[in-house]
Amino acid sequence: MWAGDWNELTVDNGGPKVVTELASTYRYTPLVEVQFFTQSSGQLLRPLNEETKKQYLTSAVAFCEKYKPPYIGFGIETNVLYMKSPDDFYEFVEFYSKVYDAVKVTSPETQVFTVFQLERMKGLNGGLFGGVNDPDKAHWFLLDLFPSDITVFTTYPGLIYKDPSEIPADYYTEIASHTKKPVAFTEIGWHSVAHPPGYESSEAEQAAFVETFFELTKDVSLELCIWSFLYDQDIVEPFNTMGLYDRNGNAKQAWNAWIHTSKRY
Repeated sequence: MWAGDWNELTVDNGGPKVVTELASTYRYTPLVEVQFFTQSSGQLLRPLNEETKKQYLTSAVAFCEKYKPPYIGFGIETNVLYMKSPDDFYEFVEFYSKVYDAVKVTSPETQVFTVFQLERMKGLNGGLFGGVNDPDKAHWFLLDLFPSDITVFTTYPGLIYKDPSEIPADYYTEIASHTKKPVAFTEIGWHSVAHPPGYESSEAEQAAFVETFFELTKDVSLELCIWSFLYDQDIVEPFNTMGLYDRNGNAKQAWNAWIHTSKRY
């Protein structure tokens, strides 16, 4: 998977093109997600005016016409934008529908979607998010605003729960109450160190989450699932220790759990 600025669809040797073009060589299925705002702030990367929309639409159609990608997403954690900037969100809703229709005409077999943040979708804004968990503030209705071929989420329950055993049994099967489409997770993660305070974890706990995830999704109509980071990254905690390998290239317990548990399901 590659995810980044929508405008990179037009960059020579940019991430989307490289990932897509190398797929046949390395025998993987490419998935591209393009973003138009910053999740942490809700700020648009550039105004959603007519000029920007034309540029975004043209680049999306041209990319899909050339590569016929199996999967492409427009907008990452778009429900976060709904929370932070409703006006920009609804502006995107209208524009997204035009992008979806144009891409499907150009490349009918491409699975087109936008991405939602599952914990926020459920109204879970407490824990490391810093707010309050309130299921009454769930916004599942946003799913119905977007035409899509699959329903796609990011999920980081370790931001809410202190141990994988605390995750409710219906945490993922609940999704089926709100959509009948196949479900995908393009970001999954759980950290692996004894930090931050109150949410201490370990490699064993990270591995336990991997096993818990596959157990809790065994009855979900899964299209695909992607662990967010193969290696630990130099990013904000707790995401910086969510890799399946550490910075020295050593596999964590979660790596073997991911390989072996995924095969069972």
